[in-house]
This record gives sequence, C-alpha cells and structure tokens, in this order.
Amino acid sequence: MQDALHDDFDAPAPEDARRARTPIKGRGAASRVAGRFEKTLVRGEDDGWGSVYTDTFDEDGEPLAPSPATTVTEERARSVISRNDSPDIGFDQSVNPYRGCEHGCVYCFARPSHAYLDLSPGLDFETKLYAKTNVAERLREELAKPGYRPSPIALGINTDGYQPIERRYRATRQALEVLAECRHPVSFVTKSALIERDLDLLAPMAREGLVSVHFSITTLDNRLAARMEPRATAPRGKLRAMRALAEAGVPVGVMVAPVVPALTDHELERILETAREHGARSAGYVLLRLPHELKQVWREWLELHYPDRAAHVMSLIRQMRGSKDYDSRFGVRSRGEGPFAQLLAQRFAKAHARLGFGRLPPLETSKFAAPRRPSPQGELF
Repeated sequence: MQDALHDDFDAPAPEDARRARTPIKGRGAASRVAGRFEKTLVRGEDDGWGSVYTDTFDEDGEPLAPSPATTVTEERARSVISRNDSPDIGFDQSVNPYRGCEHGCVYCFARPSHAYLDLSPGLDFETKLYAKTNVAERLREELAKPGYRPSPIALGINTDGYQPIERRYRATRQALEVLAECRHPVSFVTKSALIERDLDLLAPMAREGLVSVHFSITTLDNRLAARMEPRATAPRGKLRAMRALAEAGVPVGVMVAPVVPALTDHELERILETAREHGARSAGYVLLRLPHELKQVWREWLELHYPDRAAHVMSLIRQMRGSKDYDSRFGVRSRGEGPFAQLLAQRFAKAHARLGFGRLPPLETSKFAAPRRPSPQGELF
C-alpha cells in the first residue's frame, strides 16, 4: 500500500522531543519517538536526582542508556491474509505472524505501523512485540473459503517472520505447514538464517515450484550491521543460509536493501558478487525509505553513530526525494530520482548483467488443494 497520499512528517522533530544521549547496545532505535496518532507527548525531565534514562553512569560521569527488555503479547487474530493493490509491490497477498520486529533494523519501513497500536515506532517497535498465536488456524479457514483463488502469499513481509521470537512461537513455521499441506505458493524476504530450520518443508515445496526466498542484505560490514540491524543475522550468516537453501534446490535471490547513500552504497557491487557466489539467482535493490516517524528515528541514529557524515547522508537522500526526506509516490519511493539515483540504477544494471542474474521462476498456483473446512461433526467421514 502507498505510504501516504501526502506526507506531513517531513519536518524535524519538535525541540521538546525526548532525545537519547547515547546508543543502546543491541537496539537500533535510541528513544521512544512519538507516534503520529498520539494526542499527548511524554517528556522525560531530570529532577536533579539522576538521569531520566538510568541510574548508572559511564566512567566519564555520563548517563548510560537503558537496555529495555523484549516483551511479547499474544493475540488472537480475526483474519490473517492482507491484500494490497500497490503497482510497485510484487505480491498481492501477505500474512504477518508478528507485529513489531526484534531485529531492530533502524531503517525498517514498517516502524511507523506501530503507531496504529499507540506505541512508539522507535524503541517500542523492537521491544513491544505481538505474536498471532492462531495464525495457522485462521489461515486454514481463509484458504478453505469457497471463493478463494490462490495467489502467492508473502509470509512475514511487513515484519520478518523469522525474527528471534519465532524460535519460541513458531507461528511462521505453523503457517508454512498449512501452505505446504495445501500446496499453496509462498515467498519470503528475510534477514534471518533461522529460515534454514524449515528446509524440511521448503525443499519439497521448491521441487513443486511453490516457494522462493530472497535474503535482504544491507551491508557486509559486521560492525555497521551490528549498529544498523543489531539483532538480525550477521551478514556471513545470511550468506551461509543462502547457500544452504540454494544447495537444497530452493530458488534464492538477494535484495540489497536499503541502499544508503554515503554509508552503504559503495558496497552495492560487492554484495551482488558475494550473493551470486552463494547461490542467488536473482537480485534487486531498494533505496532507503523514510516514511512518517522513521525520519526521526533515522536522523537520531545518524547523529549518534555517524555525526561526521549525517548532514551529507541526509543531503543526498533529499536530492533523490525532491528536496524532502521522503517521496511516497508509486514507482519513485523505492528508486528515487535525480543524478545520484540514476547512477545507482546504472551501477546495479551493469553488475546485474555482468554477474548473469536472471529472474526466479514464477510460483505455481495450479497445484493448490483447498483444505477441508472445519466441521462441527469433526472427522467422522
């Protein structure tokens, strides 16, 4: 879906917004940026008895940022298949077993969705998570409806279906089991090597043309990755999982996403080359997107981690976005405009051709067998 018909969050954060003084280890965001629907703003004030963030201090007497714990709320979904008609998105159906994402990727375009829960797209997005414990049950019911027509489902597309809490809740695994049983086509975009756990389902589905997987790789620099996507799988771990899936016959591709000017764009060709060596058969890229509150989360992160180049990074971003932090128009939001955007497109096209990337085979829809609808009589016949 388009991010907004108009974007009124292009202005800098208010002066009284709560600002972090230091990065938080293991977290992407550094503060609880207010959501756009909040009617009241909460501001921390030091009362003279200690920091508004914590009671502990570093060796220089500066207050340390807290290390907030992850909390998970279990919820029962009324429906799980979401549909969209966006012309620049390659799927029209998706299922998201989780809301929020513990990976903590500071650039995540899904962060603003937490505002609908009256929570912060900053720290809350990666620490206050929701797990749909009945996702498989609801998915089965929706696939069994008489009017249902199969179309590839993107599983865990808004927030990663293989984020760390999947090890406990296995909601993505349960949804995949339903899709495998029904021979329904499914696609993944993930930053996690945990997907390798489900090769027992993915490999047989791949043999029937029912699955494809894209790994999202932003950087191959471990130090930068630890700052940008602190709880996602490290770059080499993603590549190992990519190779494992490819060797098992699962069609895999790479998404260089997001490309950040003056920070990661110099790695574009190297990421493509390395992914090709590890079995990727297709490739794409997405320019950094900063819808709604994400602008504030991103600017804060830049100032904390790369103050020497923050202004330059934002200048290049705005050059590609019509002098704004973000342009939500279809066809433009993922690629940008202007000389720098054109240069990125040319570099990608040349590397794509040189490395022999193609397209992943289309997913098969003709093999779908609808599950039996639940009956009050149970399985008597």
